[in-house]
Amino acid sequence: MKIALAGNPNSGKTTLFNTLTGSNQHVGNWPGVTVEKKDGTLRRNMGETVIIQDLPGIYSLSPYTLEEIITRKYLISDRPDAIINIVDASNIERNLYLTTQILEVGIPVVIALNMIDIVQKKGDIIDIEKMSEKLGVPVLEMSALKVVGETEVVRAALLAAKSGKCPTPITFSPETENVLREISELIKDYVSPQTLRFCSIKLFEHDGKTRLELPDAVKLQIEDLVYKFEDKAGDDSDSVIINERYNYISRITEECVILPHKGELTVSDKIDKIVTSRVLALPIFAAVMFLVYYLSISTIGGLMTDWVNETLFGEIVPNGIGAFLERIGTAEWLNALILDGIVAGVGAVLGFIPQMLMLFLFLTLLEDCGYMSRIAFILDRIFKKFGLSGKSFIPILIGTGCGVPGILASRTIESESDRRMTIITTTFIPCSAKLPIIALIAGTFFPRSAFVAPSAYFIGMAAIIVSGVMLKKTKPFKGASAPFVMELPAYHPPKPSAVLRTTLNRGAEFVQRAGTIILLASVIIWFLSNHSFSFRVSDVADSMLAVIGGGLAPLFAPVGWGKWEAVVAALTGIIAKENIVGTMGVLYNKTGIETAFTPLAAYSFLLFNLLCAPCLAACGTVAQEMKSRKWTAFALGYQCGFAYIVAFIAYQLGRFFSGTGFGVGTVAALVLVWAMLMMLFRKGEKKWRQS
Repeated sequence: MKIALAGNPNSGKTTLFNTLTGSNQHVGNWPGVTVEKKDGTLRRNMGETVIIQDLPGIYSLSPYTLEEIITRKYLISDRPDAIINIVDASNIERNLYLTTQILEVGIPVVIALNMIDIVQKKGDIIDIEKMSEKLGVPVLEMSALKVVGETEVVRAALLAAKSGKCPTPITFSPETENVLREISELIKDYVSPQTLRFCSIKLFEHDGKTRLELPDAVKLQIEDLVYKFEDKAGDDSDSVIINERYNYISRITEECVILPHKGELTVSDKIDKIVTSRVLALPIFAAVMFLVYYLSISTIGGLMTDWVNETLFGEIVPNGIGAFLERIGTAEWLNALILDGIVAGVGAVLGFIPQMLMLFLFLTLLEDCGYMSRIAFILDRIFKKFGLSGKSFIPILIGTGCGVPGILASRTIESESDRRMTIITTTFIPCSAKLPIIALIAGTFFPRSAFVAPSAYFIGMAAIIVSGVMLKKTKPFKGASAPFVMELPAYHPPKPSAVLRTTLNRGAEFVQRAGTIILLASVIIWFLSNHSFSFRVSDVADSMLAVIGGGLAPLFAPVGWGKWEAVVAALTGIIAKENIVGTMGVLYNKTGIETAFTPLAAYSFLLFNLLCAPCLAACGTVAQEMKSRKWTAFALGYQCGFAYIVAFIAYQLGRFFSGTGFGVGTVAALVLVWAMLMMLFRKGEKKWRQS
């Protein structure tokens, strides 16, 4: 038995899915696409195996986004046994728009009015029996967050599935129904009876994603019917359907919903008047992100990391393994490989897990309580001022976890130029793999500064905006930005179990990478740093790694870290950004990283590795999404060039303002700053402005 969960974003769908399935979940991708697919086995015993399918959050079954296309295809083609339509009861009128479409797909439906506790707290009243009668399907109250009513919802869905009774679609105006009836007659031999109504409506709406194999004569007849209707109605057919859906929803809510406090500001509205105001929004956002990074990197997470690095991986683990190896009498080279290579490399990365877990925890809390949506709203206003698309923030937000899904999320941007620009700039935001680098530099060279770690986030945002403005003023990226419509869900307390599960899952993914990619890289780095090209054991200064890094070192001397060890560490970051810390753990295991950089050079190193080309997996995703070698080369080249310029400016001007020196590098840095300012504030081409 398969039951699909469908609903708007932020309706509580995923919370319900987690409650119903617990740990019996399988996360993957839809066949042929990269939108996340979640399946889970119902953990309650209902007498049979029940598979719960968490569909992507959508606002309609119209083909505006990849998520909507995938959800619609699944419902029409794969056809689950029943659908649980999760409706945010506190915003019922907007949520019912999707419901009116789900009723047309020919599958048994149960409607779950979620967040009913919020409705009751506001004093609103929903007549469940009358709504069920009007919609023709079971309607039940539920609170996924408080785990109330979900068992009854599942039982109702199982009963609906076993009965096989499909809901009666809503009825439109007589004029519209006449045309739909004629379309149904024309296509009834080409579609299944269950999807006949849905396909008729989509053809009526000029839905280009309704790919039915119809004879040309039938297509022409349908077009003729619709065009005649539009001429008579004086409006587009899809607009007519939208209006009629909302008229139907208005009648339902008028009869079934009593809002005694309608028009009064809710608690969420009152909070939003402050946190999203034009004056206070940015300072509050900056303060929140500063606090998140400060607590994660410099205080709570930092204290735990110090113990893990200095005691656990600095003494307990190496001493224990060393004693064991000595006891069993292993060869000296194997001891060195395990202790100086694997333990030093992998341990250097795992040592930052406490800080990462703290950051994951705080970001998950912000997301679950509803503040992340406010950040998107705040930054959308800023992006628009610079001519950028507000839709770009969603990939950037996802990119804080990992750049790969962040890049893939750019598919929802309709404008090709905006989509390319988003792909190029998304990985400027610090992902989870860059957090160990931030923590290493901040903790080692700036232990008393609370601003270094948070600055990484704000520099990433600044790099995105600056790059976006400059690129937007060039011919390949010109054009108006696509509009961005988004919802601000009501604030609500996060569910502790869901927050903990998400935090631990993200931490587990990081540990898995440390046990695979970083382990292999640490072994390779150890071998290359201990052997010459004749494959003999050699001094590290004569090793293969020193030769490779030494050839490139002069290139990075102007940015402050022209030593082969630092260059090699940056190069290994191409495989995985965590490798940078692991490589440093191997190369500076004896001397310590403090001897390799000045604080200014260390910050320059951090800037470069934050902004340069991402890991191999993300680079491959860029190539996949760009679908062009030229655009892929431009994207990766721009990222590396921009990173080098920023690091160069920071280092050279830092030396000048600290009184260390003034020279050709300082002049070059000032010229680059002037050139960037000119790009930022110059007007676009006349031809562009007129288009």
